[in-house]
Order: sequence, then C-alpha cells, then structure tokens
Amino acid sequence: MSSFEKRVVVTGIGAICGLGCNMDTIFSNIIQSKSGIGKITRFDTTNYETKIAGEVKLASNDEQKADENNFFNPLSVIDFKDQKKMDLFMMYAIKATDEALKQANWLPKDEYSLQRTGVVIGSGIGGLSVIQDQTLDAEKKGINKISPFFVPKALINLASGWVSMKYGFMGPNHSVVTACATGAHAIYDAAIMIKAGMADVVVCGGAESTICSMGIGGFNAAKALSTKYNDSPEKASRPWDEGRDGFVMGEGAGILVLESYEHAQKRGAKILCEYISAGMSGDAYHITSPSPDGRGAKLAMKMALSQGKVNASDIDYINAHGTSTPVGDGIELAGVAEVLGASEQNKKFMSSTKSSTGHLLGAAGSLEAAICVKAACESILPPTLNLENPCQGTEAFDLVAHKAKQFSPKYILSNSFGFGGTNISLIFKKFN
Repeated sequence: MSSFEKRVVVTGIGAICGLGCNMDTIFSNIIQSKSGIGKITRFDTTNYETKIAGEVKLASNDEQKADENNFFNPLSVIDFKDQKKMDLFMMYAIKATDEALKQANWLPKDEYSLQRTGVVIGSGIGGLSVIQDQTLDAEKKGINKISPFFVPKALINLASGWVSMKYGFMGPNHSVVTACATGAHAIYDAAIMIKAGMADVVVCGGAESTICSMGIGGFNAAKALSTKYNDSPEKASRPWDEGRDGFVMGEGAGILVLESYEHAQKRGAKILCEYISAGMSGDAYHITSPSPDGRGAKLAMKMALSQGKVNASDIDYINAHGTSTPVGDGIELAGVAEVLGASEQNKKFMSSTKSSTGHLLGAAGSLEAAICVKAACESILPPTLNLENPCQGTEAFDLVAHKAKQFSPKYILSNSFGFGGTNISLIFKKFN
C-alpha cells in the first residue's frame, strides 16, 4: 500500500457558533430545529440594511456564567494575558480545538508525538474587526497609537500558531484562505499531510469572526446579505425557499482531529467517521458569482467521487453549501441533481444547516463537516429550516424540511464554495 492510500479517520470534533459553545449543544439545537440567528449586539446597526447575524454569546471575563454550553468565556481556555494578543476568531479556534482534542483523547506530552501532530486552521477574512478598530484609532489618535499586537491579531495563520503553541504541536503548521471554502480545504490539506506521511494526527478546520461594522457593511455593499427579515431573524436564512434574499452572517469555529487509521487503531482511539476523499475545482468565471451552469461545483463533486472510488448512487446524504442566496441555491440544486442522479423518482436527502447557524464564511465548511460526522454517528439528518415555498428544482430532493429525520447515512457529501469560484466537495463514510 502506497502512503497516499492510507486511510484517514476522524477521532475528535469541536465547534462553537451562535447555537452553542460545544458540538453536542450545537447539534442538539439543530436537530430540535432551533435557530442561532438574532439581532446584532456588537455594534449599533441603525444605519445598516442588515441588523441580524448568528453571534456567539459572549460572557465577559468577570462574569462566571453557569451556562457554559451557551455562553463563551475565553478564560475557560485562554489566559487573560494572552487574550490581549488575539482576535476573537483565534479564541474560537482554540475553544473548538480544546473540545476536539479532549474527545479524541489526544493531548500528548512526548517529543515524538508532538512532532507528529500538525495544525491546519484557516479563516476566510481573519482579524477584520482588529483591522477596523486599529485603523480608526490611528486616524483619531495618531499612528503611534497602533497596538504592537495589531499585526499578529490580524494574521490568519496565527489561529494555527496559537493552537500549536498552546498544545506544543510541532508538526506541519499552516493556514488556508479560500473564502467560504476555507474550512473544508483545511480538512483536505490535513488529510493529504497524513496520507503523505508528514504527520500522524492533524488538527484542522476554520474559524471566523467578522460580525463588525466593516463585515456587515462590506457584504451589504456587495448585496449578499439578507435584509428583509430584520424583525424575524430566525426566518432570515432560508435555503431553496422562494422568499430567500441573501445569506445571514454567522461566526465561530469548526475543528476536526484527523489521524491515520493505523495510528488511531494502535492507540485504541474511538473512531467517529472515516474521511474518504475530496474534489476541488475553480469556476474560472467571476469574482463573486458562481458559474450559471454550475460547472465548477459539478467538477468538484465528480472529482471527489472519482478520488474516493465512490459511486454516485452510494451518496445518501448531502450537506449543501446552501447559503440562502437567490442565485447560488438554484445552481447547486441543479449541479447536485446532475452529478448524483437525483430525480423526482430517485430523491436524495440533502439539507442546509446554514438555515440554523447562518453562514460562518471561512468556518462554514469545517463546521458542516463536523455536523456530518455527528449525523453519521447518531443516525439522524439535520433539517433545513424555513423551507415554506420551495423553489424550482427541489423536486429531486428530500430537503429534510423543518424537522430532522431518522436515517443512517453511509456516504455523506459536504459542499463548500467560495468567492473567486473556488469549490470543494468532501466525502465521509460512516465508520462501523
């Protein structure tokens, strides 16, 4: 067996988003059809078209919230002195990593194991709020008032850097930046590192925190965000519904612990799921809009099937990119139906958990991958919320509208697409 034929498995998952501060809470809320979207509290939205987002609930350091499932207190995982050197997206990455490593029971201290553990955590935008705030401070107070921590707080790769320093991991350490495909691309990179023999274990995923004036204002300027549901936030993210008018921004992190099957087996780790393959492509079309014919998305899915030697008929659940944008949702529907052979007579299960969490940008793909792992482990499919008036093309799918469904998927496909036409499809398999 060549090194690139090594099996790669998932032994730990961790997450934080507007639905909760750990994977169990988040998944439970998704399965109960709850929404993590509400009014923005981080800044005054009076002059903004969009006034809603999927914010993580924060507890200040001097507040000892009893409800750690729903309120994130950075002190639970990060020393106060280190918090001053970090952007919030880095803290989210550490929080989710801590959970994933504990589930994987991988907290090594010996030199060899530390050298064989890598970190690949990316972000679509990184420290946007830091850049915003420091720019304003420099303009108001002078250039000499810029914080010495400005650059390291803004840099995307410092999420991986902080995780590496906190746990002593000395294996491959880098970051991915591919817009809304970032988290999924990080998982692929981690799997390739393991298959190539560069590491035995890799912590991977994405983190994002862009709910700030520039984040909301920028996406409003691009006409990408929902603006019609400010008075009913929980209804705003509505993939494939005729009433959709844009995505809802979320924040948080999704982290997976990947390792070689041999390594996991040798140490007696509990295997949650198996990573099978990935397919990547570029639309070569437009900076923000997907190709109307869905060529890039279809190519990514076909490549994932080919690389994993998986038949299209074997895919029995798809966690869609499904952002709730008027154009993108329809293109994905048609592409998935064509590649997987879905039809009104041969329906496929597909849902979009962004209807519950909002769109976490660079963390979306990895959070959704973690949700797929949970779905496989618990034999239940997460629902698509707010699907009241399905758009054309939905006839070929069971979109798990409104309520979760008991079903044990064997092969799961998870799609992530990003600005610039970057596409990736991941395939996972239930582990028996």
